Amino acid sequence: MDKFLIQGGHRLNGEVRISGAKNAALPLIAATILANTPITITNVPNLKDVNTLVKLIAGLGITISYDDSQVQADASTLNNQFAPYELVKTMRASILVLGPLLARYGEAKVSLPGGCAIGSRPVDQHLKALEALGASIEVENGYVHAKVDGRLKGGEVIFDMVTVGGTENILMAAVLADGITTIRNAAREPEITDLANMLVKMGALIDGIDTDTLVVTGVENLQGCEYAVVADRIETGSYLAAAAITGGCIRTTHTDPALLESVLEKFEEMGAEVTRGENWIELDMQGKRPKAVSFRTLPHPEFPTDMQAQVMAVNTIARGFSTISETIFENRFMHVPELSRMGANIQVEGNDAVVTGVEKLSAAPVMATDLRASFSLVLAALAAEGETLVDRIYHIDRGYENIEAKLQGIGAKIQRISE
Repeated sequence: MDKFLIQGGHRLNGEVRISGAKNAALPLIAATILANTPITITNVPNLKDVNTLVKLIAGLGITISYDDSQVQADASTLNNQFAPYELVKTMRASILVLGPLLARYGEAKVSLPGGCAIGSRPVDQHLKALEALGASIEVENGYVHAKVDGRLKGGEVIFDMVTVGGTENILMAAVLADGITTIRNAAREPEITDLANMLVKMGALIDGIDTDTLVVTGVENLQGCEYAVVADRIETGSYLAAAAITGGCIRTTHTDPALLESVLEKFEEMGAEVTRGENWIELDMQGKRPKAVSFRTLPHPEFPTDMQAQVMAVNTIARGFSTISETIFENRFMHVPELSRMGANIQVEGNDAVVTGVEKLSAAPVMATDLRASFSLVLAALAAEGETLVDRIYHIDRGYENIEAKLQGIGAKIQRISE
């Protein structure tokens, strides 16, 4: 199993090219099911989750290739509406094939998903929404079996809670439904906007993009197109956090400052000098120790849950104390015991964590527990005195492309080792 060996205590400086967003690429790849003609998606990150979904799509009979940051797919060869447990178990985003399969072919059988253990994240919101469009759904033996007689019918969908995956699934289903579908309490994440924009380029009719109410007028069919995946805002924030925690200066390129404003404001509150360009962001800590910042995770455009662990890591060495409230997932403080092993002072009570900054962290063997938590441990190791071994980094490979090469390029002493 691969591990990272990190020699801490080095100030990081330089430039990092940001990849396409995993959380945008996955629904875009699922949406290829909807196209009558071939589709090309560019700026696709080379990640384990992407490769898994490409395998799943290929298993449906779709002609698909993935090479050099580009996915090409032709759904005209699809001959199977079954997504097996063997592939779905490793990644929650696999459930995103349910909506497009049902809309295009009238039937789908998809295993209940797996993925990071950061809370229950039930799919009941997805299923309830599809039923509102006329689908009949049975869940048995770990599989969702959905059918519709003819086409899905437009209707009113009101989500009980904001759900990114649920919004994406019902949006892909609604574009081929008969009539008008109104989706209320829709998630507003940039990755949903990216999906909506590609669907429009394919011929879909969607109003209210970027708002919490989407109105979709169903069309007879969709055509292929060429589309580039939006920049990864979480990868961007993660590398900016590396500058903040090491006192360095890092410029992230091929990104979009507008996608990350709530996080950039917190970095500025820490005392960092943050400069924004049209497609770049630079964070300069000027060798200073950051000031502690408090925050609460909330749906976009507020502070993202996917940046909670990384900013907590910066807070561990900050001046003062901070309170962090996690309102999205109930089990997303699993990195706290590992950070504590490195000398962090963190007290957790329910969904709140109080972090009292210490002057320095110390190297220790630690274990990654989920995707974003794994990057928080890498950040802590970069700031710590001594040599830290980070285990179970297969989590980080699910969401960060070429992480050790990118970190080495800005001065990090990091190497991947296999045992």
